[in-house]
Amino acid sequence: MVRKTRINLITVSIVLVCIGIIMIYSSSSIYAWEKYGDSFYFLKRHLVFLSIGILFTFLAMVVDYRLLRKHARLLLWIAFGLLILVLIPGLGREISGARRWFRFKFISFQPSEFVNLAVIIYLADFICRKGDQIKTLFKGFIPPICVLGAVSVLILLQPDLGTTIALGSVVLIMLYIAGVRASYIVSLILCSLPMVYILVFSVPYRRARILAFLNPWLDPKGSGFQIIQSQIAIGSGGLFGVGLGHSQQKLFYLPAAHTDFIFSIIGEELGLIGTLGVIVLFMAFIRQGLKIIKNAQDKFGYFLAQGLVLMISLKAIVNIGVSCGVFPTKGLPLPFISYGGSSLIFDMVSLGILVNIARSGEYP
Repeated sequence: MVRKTRINLITVSIVLVCIGIIMIYSSSSIYAWEKYGDSFYFLKRHLVFLSIGILFTFLAMVVDYRLLRKHARLLLWIAFGLLILVLIPGLGREISGARRWFRFKFISFQPSEFVNLAVIIYLADFICRKGDQIKTLFKGFIPPICVLGAVSVLILLQPDLGTTIALGSVVLIMLYIAGVRASYIVSLILCSLPMVYILVFSVPYRRARILAFLNPWLDPKGSGFQIIQSQIAIGSGGLFGVGLGHSQQKLFYLPAAHTDFIFSIIGEELGLIGTLGVIVLFMAFIRQGLKIIKNAQDKFGYFLAQGLVLMISLKAIVNIGVSCGVFPTKGLPLPFISYGGSSLIFDMVSLGILVNIARSGEYP
């Protein structure tokens, strides 16, 4: 049964990756030709990232995941170091006012993706070490929240509010499942609401995103442009779509068509059938992930798998929700499908770790 779960998880992930390869070329070829004179520009880079991701996936599958627990604190310190280094001019690459990437020739690395994994590993180890003390305020709740707070400050300086909210949500859910009192979590959320309000409404582009989410037609050529074009793409696809490669919105109407809004292009070209197919695949991924969590042979594997499944699921839900206009624009990629080096690589690493945990449960 566990072997079947492992095979199913890998199969679903491969299908999602294949959909990503096809849709990245379809959504980016004309833009790539216009900007770089090579319609395969983004596809070739994506295949390089995918090759790296496959290599790390096999490493994550082969090396015993329990070794991650021994190095949990070291990984967290490395994460802190990378978040600090990326903020230093000359080391971190700045794009559109955001300093989130390291640039190595033709490869960009976004440290916040590594940070997500490092924090999840650290928290899984912390929960195991504390045992019943996890239910207490000072020994079980405050320490991981302090870590989350320090990480969040560094990520917000990039700035990247979307990743901060996603990681914070995963951490709080993991702590709640571990036994932390709901009153602690609710109190923290209530106390953080004023800060979230300030972070959103004191920054012009974030405020514009919220207002555009509430009513994109207030500024159809400005802050509401992406949401409107995304909804036009999905709506024009109908039931069966306009046909693979025949999207009109990718012709310089919908920004980030091959990254944050690739789901919209899927909706336009493959229609409702295509979008439902992608959603069903993610539901299947989550289902297999829950089976792995249930059959994990140790507490560390249980919480580690839980965190990884939560992060991938949350990113998928938010990305699809943003494309449909259900959530404000967050800038989170669609796992396994969107173009994006660091995101794809660490999604693949997460897959490898999940398969590793599943394998440990094959022979009780």
